[in-house]
Amino acid sequence: MSGVRCHNAELMEMGLTLPGFVERSKVIASLPSLGLLTLAGMTPERFDISYLEVPDLDALNGGVPDANLDVVAISSFSAMMKDAYELADRYRAGGATVLLGGLHVTMMPDEAAQHADSIVIGEAEPVWAELLTDLENGRLQPRYDARAQTFDFADSPMPAFSLLDVEHYNRITVQTQRGCPYHCDFCAASIRLNPKYRTKPIDRIMAEIADIRKIWSHPFLEFADDNTFADKRHGHALCDALIGEGLRWFTETDISVADDPELLKKMKAAGCAQVLIGLENPSPAAIEGIERKSNWKRRRADRYAEAVARIQDAGITVNGCFVLGLDGTDTRSFDTVLEFVQDTGLYEVQITLMTPFPGTPLHQRLTEEDRILQAGAWELCTLFDINYKPTHMSVEELDSGFRELARQIYDQDFIDQRRRRFLKRQNDLRQGVVS
Repeated sequence: MSGVRCHNAELMEMGLTLPGFVERSKVIASLPSLGLLTLAGMTPERFDISYLEVPDLDALNGGVPDANLDVVAISSFSAMMKDAYELADRYRAGGATVLLGGLHVTMMPDEAAQHADSIVIGEAEPVWAELLTDLENGRLQPRYDARAQTFDFADSPMPAFSLLDVEHYNRITVQTQRGCPYHCDFCAASIRLNPKYRTKPIDRIMAEIADIRKIWSHPFLEFADDNTFADKRHGHALCDALIGEGLRWFTETDISVADDPELLKKMKAAGCAQVLIGLENPSPAAIEGIERKSNWKRRRADRYAEAVARIQDAGITVNGCFVLGLDGTDTRSFDTVLEFVQDTGLYEVQITLMTPFPGTPLHQRLTEEDRILQAGAWELCTLFDINYKPTHMSVEELDSGFRELARQIYDQDFIDQRRRRFLKRQNDLRQGVVS
């Protein structure tokens, strides 16, 4: 269940949604669940498996997609979790055994356990075989907790890509690493499943891509990573393997990729179309302390513009991601972001609101400070809806400022202007008429 959209009707009319090479008015249901496909790939052939997408629970009219299933494994985002619970309850009422897992379940196990016969906490790979054995032998445990284990990517299974109908997707995901060396307080990515940073062996990655090509000869890939190029040696090796494959791909990484000109050249040659980079805010003061290990983002902020220029000059577009409503920021922050976008000519922009996802240090802090507006309102964890009290502006000021910034950032003329600027710069570089 991956169909996440904002609840704010005005933002919806603007077409604001999550990024990823789709029109802004479309939902992101075009991205399959790599976690479920991976577990399907680990499941013995004696099990009869199907993969189902449920983009809209209301469209089922109180039913389920397939009432003939014996066991149902469900994964979803926090924003869709209440719908996932409803679907789980419907399946259980019909006699099916329901398994729940993923980030939200790991962060809120007691809540999830009320809607499942068994839950998986942490990474599922280390416990999946045990769970299936217990299931077959009639001794399914209510919880399987893998947090004490760290899955070795050298043993990574082949996801069951063959279960997909590729006509329904505009891109396919491949994971090249898991975790992140940094620790941002709002981050609700795989670092919450297991804090250890790991990279997948290159031969495993290439084998997955070869398997995808059996069902889609020229796929567009998204590397489903927290920070693909945090490990530069692995990044170089990955690009070396991808060069000549004729692929196009998108990924997320941090701003330090701009420090390695040779890597940027390889990324371009390997088919990198765009990188999404969490800039959060152009003002160093605004991101003070966000990265909790070494204040890394604060120390890089004054070089953001130069870094964006280096990446885009390499022919790779940057999707700059900003977080509005950060503690300590006021209404001036909207103009700060707009001016940065204008000055740098960012090809793509993603603006979001600070979001207290369950299990994050941010959520814990805001709860302790009594700043959460609606406890347990996971449906507001969309990145575009407000569920906390800001420090230096009112909720209304944050809401109206965000909407106005969205109107400006996503104005088609402004988008076209930035894209023409990028293309002209690329042409000038090819002609050698710029320094």
